[in-house]
Amino acid sequence: MKPIDADALLARLGRWSAGRGPLHLLLARRLRELVEAGELPPGARLPPERDLARRLAIGRSTLVAAYELLRREGLLTRRQGSGTWVAGTAEDGMTARVGGTSHPMFLGFLEPPDGVLQMACAAPDAPPPALLDAYRAALDRMGSITGDLGYHPGGHPALRDALARSYADRGIPTAPDEILVTTGAQQALALLVRHWVSPGDAVLVEGPTYPGMLEPLREAAADPVWAARDRDGLDVEAWCRTLVERRPAFAYLVPTFHNPTGTVIPSLVRRRLVETAVAHDVPIVDDEVLSGLSFVGDPPPGLAAFGPAGRIVSVGSLSKIVWGGLRIGWIRADRDLIARLARLKATQDLGGDVPAQLAAAELVPNIPALSRHRARLLRARHDHLCARLATDLPDWRFRPVEGGQTLWIRLPHGDGGSFAQTAMRHGVAVLPGSSLHPAGADADCVRISFLADVGVLNEAVDRLVRAWNAYPAQPRTNTVPSGIAV
Repeated sequence: MKPIDADALLARLGRWSAGRGPLHLLLARRLRELVEAGELPPGARLPPERDLARRLAIGRSTLVAAYELLRREGLLTRRQGSGTWVAGTAEDGMTARVGGTSHPMFLGFLEPPDGVLQMACAAPDAPPPALLDAYRAALDRMGSITGDLGYHPGGHPALRDALARSYADRGIPTAPDEILVTTGAQQALALLVRHWVSPGDAVLVEGPTYPGMLEPLREAAADPVWAARDRDGLDVEAWCRTLVERRPAFAYLVPTFHNPTGTVIPSLVRRRLVETAVAHDVPIVDDEVLSGLSFVGDPPPGLAAFGPAGRIVSVGSLSKIVWGGLRIGWIRADRDLIARLARLKATQDLGGDVPAQLAAAELVPNIPALSRHRARLLRARHDHLCARLATDLPDWRFRPVEGGQTLWIRLPHGDGGSFAQTAMRHGVAVLPGSSLHPAGADADCVRISFLADVGVLNEAVDRLVRAWNAYPAQPRTNTVPSGIAV
């Protein structure tokens, strides 16, 4: 049997080293949990020891000690020179199925609080007073509702109307039936993938990009082709060439405060990208979730300002400017596409939570003010983190951003995956760069957020310094698999 991919196992292990005790016991405990849950089924062959130990940033002897403990418990089978397997045969585990994501960003949300500083996650950590006021108004409004079953697959009319008016205020005429309300932007992306993508279809993304798009593409068995990014942002020539040559099912862009690099695509370039896509009948998905978090004035208009609604689809959310617990996102597109997506959504949830949508309808007219307030707070934290990193980790390479929530950092040696393991053992979570790239490139990078308050940022940098001092120098790994369109 082919060995389990080391990166996949690394993701499943999650924050295995964040507890107390010897590392081999912590690792054995987590492997035991995976075996007992069926996520490592009988007959599964574990990765080669040297490779896995390197990726976990531990000594091979630590890994062998964990394996040996589980062998004595009857959970693993080891054979000198041949490898290590989960006890049993592949036939024993034929009914085992591992579903869902294995991406570290998503798995981080599933882990219980354990004292690890979450520099890998990027969202506000508390609801603002404006949200509480909005819910009070929504509850008052609900008291007068009659003749409404509460099922609105396309979204509550009050929220669709408010969102349509917010686009019109930005110079993008929009009707309420050109809006679909979703359970956060993540559901919006998943619906678009489900609608457009069949197994094997090409989808054009950036490299790196937001993992919230990569995971639905993986589940749909899509073929993510990618255009590289350089120091200044998207490689426009590569993007246009790949679109023309591959004719993807759609193209996905984060043009404003790109996640993870923070760059912004200029207006003239946006126009060219849209014109190229429209000329070749390829829809573009514009992820606008971070577009309101500008530190230096208004960013360029969204892609919808440069092309028809039938080809340009905008995705938005309140999670980054209000709170992630308010699961309100949306899609803006032409009414025919919105109607088809609403039918898909109806089979999933029959419509979103009405009180939350009524509260969101109260908040939408104040999005500009809420965004400016959030951006001022984030800028102060961004500047503080940049200053600390420049002083305490001067060999790390990064560019300050003009908005958004994250820094993209290139390490002077080693790789982000093994360093993330070392950082975890020092109580701070960072996101490996390879986990944000469709081909696993950018392995020498990490993404960290600057959302926490100054006290937490200071503690996080202190822990990162200790982790970096403990991190062994290794040759840089940043290979790109062959056969990838660039």
